[in-house]
Amino acid sequence: MGRKLIYLFFPFLILSALTPTALASPIQPETNPLPLVVWHGLGDSYENEGMKSIAQLAEEVNPGTYVYLIRFGESGTQDRDATFFGNVTAQVEDACQQLASDPIISSAPAINALGFSQGGQFLRAYAQRCNNPPVHNLVTFGSQHNGIASFTMCKDSGDWLCWSVNALLRFGTWSGIAQSGLVPAQYFRDPEEMGDYLEYSNFLADINNERVTKNEKYKENLKKLNKFVMYMFKEDTTVVPKESAHFMEVNATSGEHTKLQDRPIYKEDWLGLKVLDEQARLEFLTIPGRHMQLSGALLKNTFRSYFGPLQSGETEKTPEASFQVQES
Repeated sequence: MGRKLIYLFFPFLILSALTPTALASPIQPETNPLPLVVWHGLGDSYENEGMKSIAQLAEEVNPGTYVYLIRFGESGTQDRDATFFGNVTAQVEDACQQLASDPIISSAPAINALGFSQGGQFLRAYAQRCNNPPVHNLVTFGSQHNGIASFTMCKDSGDWLCWSVNALLRFGTWSGIAQSGLVPAQYFRDPEEMGDYLEYSNFLADINNERVTKNEKYKENLKKLNKFVMYMFKEDTTVVPKESAHFMEVNATSGEHTKLQDRPIYKEDWLGLKVLDEQARLEFLTIPGRHMQLSGALLKNTFRSYFGPLQSGETEKTPEASFQVQES
């Protein structure tokens, strides 16, 4: 499409000073926490120690939490491959089927959802498209809700997956190959290429309801959330623009930032975000650190605030927006 190819790599989840703990949050005041569904980011897998630590952390913070890690394939290697290669629309449908067929998840009145990086917008897609069982609280860390406007360079010369994606991108971001098989290409969104984006985007243009014909189901389902919490990393240079984590629009030429509240997606309420915001159910939090640099203290605060069981007469607490994050 005439755009210079930029190399691609998103580092996986970095957990520093992490000790085991737990997560959950019920739809009705009760003592048992809701199941927690976690979707990891690009280059990660459900078998990695970081994800195992998240599950342990969930159980320790809120004992009794059942944690389900979204996965694709029979091994951690296949699951990692699927973060680079695959059709996101099909992956979301697969995730819907995974949750609907899990005996504990499917029998729960609701679930909580935690998404890291690209896993955040994919879990939002689950909530909008199937939402069975419904999501109670959705929390995302450094997710590309408004897409990415560039790809970043492969940092490891031996990472064949990253370089393979890079090679395939030579076909073009808007090609059928990229939009059906390269995961990051399916949430690419350059404001200067909106025509191509609206015509060819396999995933993001649909899930953000940006095309002329709106899917009212997406709006109705998202409005059912009790809380939608979006964390942005202050020093994030991996997600470009980092403000995508808060649904902001950024003009790469002028550097102008347009807040969600000033965009048509909010003003015309294509997704129900305006309703959530007006009812204090939408939260925008900014934390120090680079992409996916998370401390145990930050995660514990998040888990207790949004995934803990509610007692009768108790309300959820809102965490501080500036946690101390230890970089690795």
